[in-house]
Amino acid sequence: MSLRFLLPEDDVTRLLTTWPDEPRVFERGRTELDEALTEDLLEDYAFTGCVPVHEIAVVKAPAPSLNQNAYMTNGRTDAVKLRKLYGNGYTIRLGNLQRVIPFLATVSRGIQKESGFSNYIHAFLTPPGNQGLRHHWDQQMAVIVQVHGIKRWQLWRPPVESPMREYNESWRVWRHHYIPNWEAAGPDFEIDLKAGQSLLLPRGWVHNPLVVDENEHSAHLTFAIRERTPLWLAEKLVADAIEDPEFRRILLPGDVTGPALVDRMREVRRALHAHLDGLDLDDLVSTVRQAALTELEYTT
Repeated sequence: MSLRFLLPEDDVTRLLTTWPDEPRVFERGRTELDEALTEDLLEDYAFTGCVPVHEIAVVKAPAPSLNQNAYMTNGRTDAVKLRKLYGNGYTIRLGNLQRVIPFLATVSRGIQKESGFSNYIHAFLTPPGNQGLRHHWDQQMAVIVQVHGIKRWQLWRPPVESPMREYNESWRVWRHHYIPNWEAAGPDFEIDLKAGQSLLLPRGWVHNPLVVDENEHSAHLTFAIRERTPLWLAEKLVADAIEDPEFRRILLPGDVTGPALVDRMREVRRALHAHLDGLDLDDLVSTVRQAALTELEYTT
């Protein structure tokens, strides 16, 4: 079980049967993950120019991420520029490690096999006494695996309900007063995550991660778990409607732009009800389960 690399075994069982809605820290200890993904390996990958430039983000709070030209030469990652930025206090994010590191590709596939949820893996390297990303929330659960050093995580309860892709994401619904209000109130939780520990962070929880120690840098992995939702199931239930010619016929322009549109909508709703009522769910369930185990990219 690949989740065992991130969490204690008993907690893996609980995770798969009772999905969490509050953050929690786990004593992971040292696993095969720590043997395979060392601090030295991550630094070598970051600072030898091997990382595809489109998988890198460079940021130092409170400023936004830098343009790729800041660490690119002739269309490729410039290792010298990247190392200089890191030396100047910038956090380096290495994206989608499951696409380039065989061990993490295996871990990622294992997590999907266990949970039915696709996932991706990012690494964050933050210099001593610095901060990359500021306050934000994500639309999927994350397991934060601290590889080296200590990172402080200031956490606030979700300001929105059930964020997901294209709905209630941070940047879509952001308000200028969020950060001042959060800082005035203080965090609901403050966690100093150490190497050998993992932080389970449910979707929607606001987090403000930073390195407090002026003498020690931080390296961590973020395993972003793309939870399935009832909307995902709904999409699977209507996917085969395209085989019915009624759903493929052309709508007249006048019906789309004129008062007849509501009648066409009623017709389609009736056809959709008929389609759903005619489904053999016992026959369809294996197809949906296979999709959960194999779909890699976001669809909802």
